[in-house]
Amino acid sequence: MYVATMRRSSNPNAESIDETDDSPVEGLEEGTLAIGSRTNGRNVIDIWKNPAARPAITNGIHFEIPYARVMPPDSSNTSVKKFVVYDIIIRHDQAASEQNSAVIERRYTHFLQLYTNLKRDHSQLMQKVDFPKKAFIGNFSGELIAERSNAFERFLDYVVSTTVLRESAHFLAFLQEIELDQACQLLDERRNEQAVPILENCFRLLNKIYTDRSKCVLLVLCRLLAAATTSPVPHPFAEKFAEIALRRFDHVSDADLLVLYVPLLQTCVHLWWQRGRDSTLITERLNGLEMKGINTKGKTLTQAIHALDPRGETN
Repeated sequence: MYVATMRRSSNPNAESIDETDDSPVEGLEEGTLAIGSRTNGRNVIDIWKNPAARPAITNGIHFEIPYARVMPPDSSNTSVKKFVVYDIIIRHDQAASEQNSAVIERRYTHFLQLYTNLKRDHSQLMQKVDFPKKAFIGNFSGELIAERSNAFERFLDYVVSTTVLRESAHFLAFLQEIELDQACQLLDERRNEQAVPILENCFRLLNKIYTDRSKCVLLVLCRLLAAATTSPVPHPFAEKFAEIALRRFDHVSDADLLVLYVPLLQTCVHLWWQRGRDSTLITERLNGLEMKGINTKGKTLTQAIHALDPRGETN
């Protein structure tokens, strides 16, 4: 079985959402999952908890699956097909209780899809990866869930430590596609306050794995800012998101991403006005771009995002 031993070095210039620097962590420990139950209304939810936390590492990104649960929770309905949801925590810090850890939920089928796509496109890199086979009997036993959880952790460790796999569209889709679709649906329904925490979690996650000015990181950061500022009353952290975005775009040279720059500046000018802040410096940036012949009265930030990455959100 292939167990990844190399990890990606932490980026000392990377920012977390609260502007604290992330420290490197790594760990791998075989463990078993203990079964427990809790009541959710009238339903009982079977929960598996990994009793052994992965030890701190010297460098790299830390994937951990501390919990899994059987869904749907109503075990009395035998006609409903059950499945297991795995909670994946992504950390980039030696502290086990890192506040800026990012969490996503995935099923076996999501891991399998990622594995299948990577093996198809990068067969040489994937030939030594031992992926757990689909089990038709005992899918919900604590032993099987523990075995799969450990295998999934090793699999993700290997993918993120291998540049070609980490930069693949398949891995990015695994990390964000479900949450982005959910957030965009909420934005379509004008439920921005519910979309913001989902997009913030996406940003935390991608910010730990990719460089701070990579396209996927800046795109989700702009989506987060747009969601936080398109309501009549801006989100309490809208200024924080805006300040991070302004710093990130200072040295961006990607032509695709630069189409977001003018709408970003316009969004910040309006936000600064709403909050009673002086927007002179931002206005000077816009005037400088206009003097260079760049149209500064074009698309909104949401429209510019939609043009780059069309999804369900209102454009």
